[in-house]
Amino acid sequence: MDRERMRNQFLASLIFLIIQFLLGMAVNLFVKISLNHPGANPPEYFSGVAQSVTWAILHGHVLLILHASLGLILVLNGVGLLIAAIRMRARNLITATAFGAFGILAAGFNGGSYLNYHEDFSSMLMATFFAVAVVSYAVGLFVTGRPARA
Repeated sequence: MDRERMRNQFLASLIFLIIQFLLGMAVNLFVKISLNHPGANPPEYFSGVAQSVTWAILHGHVLLILHASLGLILVLNGVGLLIAAIRMRARNLITATAFGAFGILAAGFNGGSYLNYHEDFSSMLMATFFAVAVVSYAVGLFVTGRPARA
């Protein structure tokens, strides 16, 4: 992947992260998430997240379905950007994409945690890690717009 294509992917990622944020706000304001769905209050966190996210995508309100589905797409995109940066052997892009992927994954796991336990703190952490991803990809957008150094 060349720097111009990477730059376009950073911009697309930022746009989809904003859409994800807006969907999350709509879910927060307009969707009542059941307290007794598969995965709610699990004895083991990760299996609970898997059950909760599966339930959200297959049986949730349309806004929750869109939010959870886009979250999974963002995870795949974040990992793909990281792999592309590693293949380019560009340290500054590897750093930006690693922090971006981390932000998306951490936001996603806190979204799953919110589905599991309904703790507002999980929602706050989800927003915090969203911000980490946005800043990371904004830095990536900036870095790809500069000439490459040898």
